[in-house]
Amino acid sequence: MAGLDVAVGACPDAIRRCSRILGTLGTLLTLARANLDAALMVLRTLQEQGLETLVLCPGSRSGPLAMAAGLLATHGDLQLLTAVDERSAAFWALGMATAAGRAVAVVTTSGSAVANLLPAAVEADRSCQPLLFLSADRPARLKNCGANQSVNQEDFLRSVCRWFGSGPQDGLHLADEPVVEHLAQQCWLHAHGLDQMAPGPVHCNLPLEEPLHASLAEQQTALQDLSGQRRLFGSGRTAQFSLLAAAPIASLPIASLPLVLDPSGPGVVVAGPWRGLAWRLPAFQQALHQWLELSGWPLLADPLAAVPTSSPNRLNHWELLLPDGLQATRQLQVLRLGPLPASRRLEAWLNQLEGPQLLITEAESRPLDPLRQASQLHCGLVAWMQQWSVRLRRPAEMPWLVSWQHRDDQVDVDLAQALPLEGICTEPALAFHLARLLPVDMPVMLAASSPVRDWLTWAGGPGAQRQCYGFRGASGIDGTLSVAMGLAMARGPLVLVTGDLALLHDSNGWLHAAQREIPLLVVLIDNNGGGIFQQLPIESDALDTFDRLFAMPQAVDPLRLAAAHGIVGRGVACLEDLPVAVEWGLAQQGPALLRICTDRRADAALRLRLRTMVHSEERQA
Repeated sequence: MAGLDVAVGACPDAIRRCSRILGTLGTLLTLARANLDAALMVLRTLQEQGLETLVLCPGSRSGPLAMAAGLLATHGDLQLLTAVDERSAAFWALGMATAAGRAVAVVTTSGSAVANLLPAAVEADRSCQPLLFLSADRPARLKNCGANQSVNQEDFLRSVCRWFGSGPQDGLHLADEPVVEHLAQQCWLHAHGLDQMAPGPVHCNLPLEEPLHASLAEQQTALQDLSGQRRLFGSGRTAQFSLLAAAPIASLPIASLPLVLDPSGPGVVVAGPWRGLAWRLPAFQQALHQWLELSGWPLLADPLAAVPTSSPNRLNHWELLLPDGLQATRQLQVLRLGPLPASRRLEAWLNQLEGPQLLITEAESRPLDPLRQASQLHCGLVAWMQQWSVRLRRPAEMPWLVSWQHRDDQVDVDLAQALPLEGICTEPALAFHLARLLPVDMPVMLAASSPVRDWLTWAGGPGAQRQCYGFRGASGIDGTLSVAMGLAMARGPLVLVTGDLALLHDSNGWLHAAQREIPLLVVLIDNNGGGIFQQLPIESDALDTFDRLFAMPQAVDPLRLAAAHGIVGRGVACLEDLPVAVEWGLAQQGPALLRICTDRRADAALRLRLRTMVHSEERQA
């Protein structure tokens, strides 16, 4: 030390240079720890609001958020999952959030990573499910100057998000604790619905200044500090979330909600896909059951409507019976719940009715009536039903309903004869028999395009009486497998029914199985392309032209692709093999794949023949 003192004393310039270096190094170390502390504050505040699960995507700029999530997971307070593909990760989170009824957070780095969140944000927006995106960003000094990975990511998701929040533009470390807590609280509240706004996606953009990565010693100190504080899983967080859960949907006093409909007169209930938080569903189902008993009206429900399994007067084959098989007075009243089911026959039938139509949504204030015939309320069915307690009258007799129910029962008999469990696999037969082979309490996710429509048309009572999931908000095939993985993780055993293009489009969803034994059986209907287009009136001069422009068959072997991800699978050659194959798939510990090859051209013709058969029976009746 004496020698050093002499040397330094002899070189005053060296002293000043060393002081500047040591001071700068100290600042850098302090800033790295400040970034980690700020990230911990964001995530801890979200946990206090109800956050339980976070999906982390790789990146450098998001390093403080990643370290914070890792520390919280080590502390036992957070379920931390990782994913390499941001698009797939966002849909994975969407599936978990839908099953739980509370937001899952997705953390990404800056740049194009944020752009990959858009498809899931669009679906979360339209299906009204809570989702929270936390993106790391460059500070202001690196924006709009050509710096690497610096883009206008704060605008990528804005058009479909319920709310957008940002940390300080010069770096999250500059925000004091109240600011960070307020930012996180606003994110959570808006994601779950605030001020009569339906739940949906929220984007929180967090600029982070360098250095980004705290040292191991700083991480260990942060973990020690965290361990000395109260655990986040306690009565405080639960109570806060319960307050949010108890918040009413109705934006108007109950007494001022218009009645519009008369339950003592003839009417019908049309229930579209459910768009609401999972924990609100039991109250909704109870209110619907009460209305059906009060009015005696028949129920025409979409498979995704999540209506009570014991709903009285439910018609299982209404889509096949429309329009001629369901005849009644043109003054028929209509109670519509949520968006319309995917049926052009239903739309045409509703268009020719002259009675009042009331559309009730679950806090969804955007217009949901493409027919432009209904009065729309976004108070929610539960709130609307509360006004009927003192206005009940005995329903009138509806002889036409008996005729509807008789025809509905006859269709089930006809389909059982026309679609025996034998021979080659067809898509109508698969929908009919899968609904009967699966355990009665087994939920099903139906991919967009053909699977959800076939389930509606051909599955009948066993299909209608089980909980079905699907994402018809934007009606895309994006994220099909990833969403199913998320649903199965959060909810338990699940069956996904999907087409080949939808599965291939989201094949990165298989990657999620590496972290958990996810109880998911994927039933792949492989019709060598987009089978839904085969059912549309598209004319072409040659089959190969149609395939190239619309069906787009692919040469990928889905069983080999799944096997490359460590997923077990097997093929189903004929309908007789289906029961054993389903039993095998459900017995697997992790995800499993059943591949069932069908002929989309032959199945399109079969659907037409079956419809002709049903309507011939109607004319004879």
